[in-house]
Amino acid sequence: MQTAQTPQLSAWQLFRIWSGIGLQSFGGGASTSYLIQREFSVKRTCITMEEYLHLWNLCMFAPGINLIALTILIGKKLGGFWGMLLSLLGMLLPSSIITCLIAALFTQVRDLHATQSILKGIIPATGGIMLLVGLRFSLPQYKRARLEGGLSLFFSLLLVLVCAVALIVVQLPVFIVLPSAGLAGIVLFTNRHNILPIEGGKQ
Repeated sequence: MQTAQTPQLSAWQLFRIWSGIGLQSFGGGASTSYLIQREFSVKRTCITMEEYLHLWNLCMFAPGINLIALTILIGKKLGGFWGMLLSLLGMLLPSSIITCLIAALFTQVRDLHATQSILKGIIPATGGIMLLVGLRFSLPQYKRARLEGGLSLFFSLLLVLVCAVALIVVQLPVFIVLPSAGLAGIVLFTNRHNILPIEGGKQ
């Protein structure tokens, strides 16, 4: 039986997978997150959605680009040190080359009517991808909260609402909202005995 520390994919397999993700990562972070979920949680089932969510939450507490941190964590979990290194290389190298080429081309065609029409079609599609990613994030949490009981579900939904208001209406910085939500979690969930352990929480 494999443990969480046992590499499940070779470093070169991870390089190929992440290169494919990097080559398809059009549309920003939402599409990239969707591709990562599809490759590792749907097609290969190397990590569950709960594990993915746990790793993503860890990345949210780190400064910098979350997707790079996520690439490092997944690469390390599935392929050890070399898996981590080649995952990062596979993610960054193809996408960096394509981004440079597209940026150079875009300066030549950005004012064309066809280019503007393409962008008007891409933006709603990106919104749809963001919605799908959000649903995949929220469903495991919703199911967990239901299993833990009505009070846990209420507290979870309350935190969602309060954080949304803090970010959208009050416009508090993310680095204030996230630690505050963590402290609220300590207050609301620490002494409850029916809290389920987070899968993948121990490496």
